[in-house]
Amino acid sequence: LALYQRQKDVNWAYTALEISPSSSNDEVKKAYRRISMKYHPDKVANAGEEIRKQATEKFRGINEAYEHIKQQRGL
Repeated sequence: LALYQRQKDVNWAYTALEISPSSSNDEVKKAYRRISMKYHPDKVANAGEEIRKQATEKFRGINEAYEHIKQQRGL
């Protein structure tokens, strides 16, 4: 997610993982795994360079969101 979106939405990391801020730690981990599998760049390796680039960017955002939540919660 772009920097300006993070400034507007304080729950950007939860939005990226498609969960609510009240989700438990286990729900956060499950959501991360589910979303990671969905957007992993290897899933679209044969779909073309542009689609793979988009998937890579989305995957980076997912990883960054998960790391942000882990840091916030002290996991």
